[in-house]
Amino acid sequence: MRDQKHRSPLGSGNASERFAVAGEALGEARRKNREQQWPVIIEGKRDRIALQSLGFIGPLEVLNRGWGLDRFITFLYETYGIRGSDSGPSLCLLMDWDRTGGRLQKTLTERLESLDVKVCQLLRNQLLKALKPETRVVESLKSLSVELSPFIEQEDPYEE
Repeated sequence: MRDQKHRSPLGSGNASERFAVAGEALGEARRKNREQQWPVIIEGKRDRIALQSLGFIGPLEVLNRGWGLDRFITFLYETYGIRGSDSGPSLCLLMDWDRTGGRLQKTLTERLESLDVKVCQLLRNQLLKALKPETRVVESLKSLSVELSPFIEQEDPYEE
């Protein structure tokens, strides 16, 4: 029988390193979202609640709002355009890192980039690598906020 006493509640032994990576990525995205009104595109209402619990106060656009994909992409293009501040990506796509989220991420990226909209996928890729043992969905970030917040605050020490 394995000794369960010394197991980390956060998954594998390098959890603090992984949470630092995830927190840094979230902190950077949170700063851009707030300061530059950089939109983060998410799948649903619970994802919005999770990001708001982590201090995101800028634009959070929900994909599942009863619109077809064409209408949603048109909305993003008309609202945020093709330019990003500092010539960076216009918006951040943060779909879940499960199979459905991966398909949505790929489809949205291809469609938006065909319209010359620069898309950031870095946040999703970093969260996928850092948090995959704990979660595969954005909405679970809320339950990890206690562990992630110190790292997010270190990267983006913002107080309202």
